[in-house]
Amino acid sequence: MRNPVPTWYVEDFYVQYVDDIPYKLKAPFDFSFLQKFGEVFKVYDDQDSGNICFGVRNGEERLFIKFAGAPTSRYEGKPEEAIAALKSAVNVYEDLAHPHLVRLIRGEEVGGGFAAIFEWSDGECMGKMYPRSREAFMQLPDITRIDVFRDILDFHIHAADQGYVAIDFYDGSILYDFSKRKTLICDIDLYEKRPSFNTMGRMWGSSRFMSPEEFQKGAEIDEITNVYVMGATAFALFGGEKDRSLENWRLSEALYEVALRAVSDEREKRHGSLVEFKREWDSKM
Repeated sequence: MRNPVPTWYVEDFYVQYVDDIPYKLKAPFDFSFLQKFGEVFKVYDDQDSGNICFGVRNGEERLFIKFAGAPTSRYEGKPEEAIAALKSAVNVYEDLAHPHLVRLIRGEEVGGGFAAIFEWSDGECMGKMYPRSREAFMQLPDITRIDVFRDILDFHIHAADQGYVAIDFYDGSILYDFSKRKTLICDIDLYEKRPSFNTMGRMWGSSRFMSPEEFQKGAEIDEITNVYVMGATAFALFGGEKDRSLENWRLSEALYEVALRAVSDEREKRHGSLVEFKREWDSKM
C-alpha cells in the first residue's frame, strides 16, 4: 500500500494515495489499516455524509468499506458525529436486510473510526452524480425499468412492515447489476423507525424526490410521505422527474394517473399506504 500520507496540498485539500489511487481530505489521516482488507481499487471521497468509501479486493473477494472518522472533504460536522451516525446506520441495514438491499457483512471499530463492511455490488447507479453510470441505467428498456420499480416498491413495503420510513431516498440510492439483472438499493443510512418527525425544516435528500412535509418543520414523516417518494421515483424512471406532464411520460396514461396521485401535495389525496399504491399500479399495468 503506497503513500499513506499526503503528497501534496491543493485547493484547500490534502491529496493522499492508497494503492496508487488519489483521494482528497481536509487534513491528513492514516488509512494504513485498509491493508488488512486487501488492495484498494476504488475510492469515493466526494460525499457530504462524513464517510469515505473504498472498494477493496482480496483474491476473489471484493468488499465495499464505508468509513467514518476521517476529515472528509465535504463534511461540515465532527468526526465523532459521523461515527455515531454510521454505527446507527448499521442497525438499519441489519433490520431491513432484503434481497434488493446491498448486503451488510459487519460493522467494526478500526483505524480510530468505524467501518461498515458490505459485499461489493457491480451495479450501475441511476444518480446524476455518476453521468456515465446513469446513462447506462437510463438506456435500460422500459420493461426492465418497470421491474426495477417493482423491486424498489417491494423493498419499501418491507421497510414499512418493519416500522421504518425512508429518508433521503433518491436516484443515487438505485443500482442495477446488468450481469445479474438485479436491482439493488444502497445508502439507507438515514431511514428511521416510526414515529418520525421533521426536526430540521428542509430535510436531507434531493428535492426531486421530497414531499412537502419534508420541508415543513414539525411534520410527521410516515408511509404516506413514502408514497410521495415512490411516485417521484416513478416520474424519475418513466417521466420528466420534476416536469410531471403527460407529454414526458413513457408508459400508459392510466399509470401516469396513478403516479400523479401519489405525488399530490395534499396528503389526503395520495394513496393511504405503499401496498395500496402498488395494488393500483399493478391493476393498471
